[in-house]
Amino acid sequence: MSEDESHDMVRQRLAEKMAGEITLSEKPGEALKKWRLNFEIAQTDLSGYLSVSPSVISDYESGRRKSPGTLIVSRIVDALLEIDAQRGGQKIHAYEGILFADKTSKAIYATYEYTFPMQVAKLASIIEADIVNKGIEKPLYGFTVVDSKKAILELSSHEFQKLYGWSTERAMIFTKVTTGKSPMVAIRVTNLKPGAVVMHGLRGNEVHLMAKKMAEIDRIPLLATTMDIDEMVEALKKYSEYHVIE
Repeated sequence: MSEDESHDMVRQRLAEKMAGEITLSEKPGEALKKWRLNFEIAQTDLSGYLSVSPSVISDYESGRRKSPGTLIVSRIVDALLEIDAQRGGQKIHAYEGILFADKTSKAIYATYEYTFPMQVAKLASIIEADIVNKGIEKPLYGFTVVDSKKAILELSSHEFQKLYGWSTERAMIFTKVTTGKSPMVAIRVTNLKPGAVVMHGLRGNEVHLMAKKMAEIDRIPLLATTMDIDEMVEALKKYSEYHVIE
């Protein structure tokens, strides 16, 4: 298989994954927004490519406009992929590793996807965390708890990206952390950036200043907590249940 054929296959499979998730979601607008944010594409850039008003994209994402049909979803997905390709295809390339990754990793302690997004302030409240760096507020569509030593020592930067699952708009929670520097360095050298980073086992004033500085540069919310890991995972999973009830 040539490089071009391989690229086309990755793009096709990614498009199928994206379109399927948006179409089958109970909240298609939320799913659409999640993927747009994953590709770091502004509403204005997407609407410009599609030759529609930015309000059209905004209305779809917020639910003010009737859920898009399969043809419109396909157009939007193709637009996201093409815009990324025109920018060098970094996101598509990053997702290639996820598409062909093993479903399990020894570095992952727990992972979970949300139907409804969580805000960073809510995350901090649930896991009793100190906010070390506020960063840019993004909706969090899940979380992954990672053994930082295994992830950093055993995984290449390409393999490290597989830890995100299907949404980078998630909290990456690193366990067995001593200073917080190593996880932030690993994040800095990858194309994909998480919606938030949590250092487990440290209080806010114990996080190394260099880790805080790297979070500031990448504008990533950085939190620290000493909450029991099993209690933390259970509390984060229950958030989705409570949200649906509310």
